[in-house]
Amino acid sequence: MGKKNIFILSTALTIVFLDQLTKFLIRANFKLGESISIIRNIFHITYVTNTGAAFSIFQGFNLFFIIFLVIFIGVVIYYLKNIKENEKMMQIAIGLLLGGTIGNLIDRISIGAVIDFIDFRIWPVFNVADSAVSVSVVLLIILLWKK
Repeated sequence: MGKKNIFILSTALTIVFLDQLTKFLIRANFKLGESISIIRNIFHITYVTNTGAAFSIFQGFNLFFIIFLVIFIGVVIYYLKNIKENEKMMQIAIGLLLGGTIGNLIDRISIGAVIDFIDFRIWPVFNVADSAVSVSVVLLIILLWKK
């Protein structure tokens, strides 16, 4: 499999584990729609679900997103051969991207929606997988801009 692919897979699996663990804890300890304040009017834990895409757009297209994400994961895995052993930041970015995508795909398949809970009140509620994907996209833009 090679060190590069093991590193990418390890990064992805770490994100999937953290994402699914946090979502499990939310489902076990909160009712859907319940919210608690961590820092009043700034940061809350709020249990919501989303059948759409980012910012809750395209609600109700869960099957489309499942198919799209499976194809997307396949394309990313195919692309792995183009990443060089010494491109550690690219490996991290791809690992984050895969982990976040897989984390949300698990939700879509298992419960029919993505579980979100990180709530800063000035931004739509999100989760660990969303954060990993967002960080990976920023990293990829920077890395590809430099090439």
